[in-house]
Amino acid sequence: MAAEAGIAASARSLVRIELDGEMPGKLSALQEADRAQAVRDLSVANRFIPAGHDGPFVLRLSIVEGRLVFDVRDLRETPLTALGLALGPFRRLLKDYQLLVESYAHAIQEGREASIQAIDMGRRGLHNEGAELMMQRLAGRVDIDFETARRLFTLVCVLHQRHPA
Repeated sequence: MAAEAGIAASARSLVRIELDGEMPGKLSALQEADRAQAVRDLSVANRFIPAGHDGPFVLRLSIVEGRLVFDVRDLRETPLTALGLALGPFRRLLKDYQLLVESYAHAIQEGREASIQAIDMGRRGLHNEGAELMMQRLAGRVDIDFETARRLFTLVCVLHQRHPA
């Protein structure tokens, strides 16, 4: 099943994102909140321009055989380019994200407000680190800003829950 994010049209941005393999109801509350916020933020603003292509773009984001796949299309769904990134460099961050999700759930159950705040700060830092890595891995292939990379990393974390290592 694909989850779609409709995004305001711009010649230099994503106008729709489809997540392959997302299963409604299978995400934790924190993961669902992160996914929904990333989609909302991307709908307001993003910068994603594959080298040599003019937009606007549709992005199909998936994990195939241990690779993160960016299937970029035009508005008519004509394939423009497909980029594959090895998940290896992201694995530690993805594992840390899952541990944070589990810690957050335990802190909520136990009502530990200070722990919840600390976990949230750690989550933000983790997403920032993921954004920097995303930008490095896409350098020279996609012109992307930090905020877009951060939100895409969030969506990769969600996808990874569907395709764990």
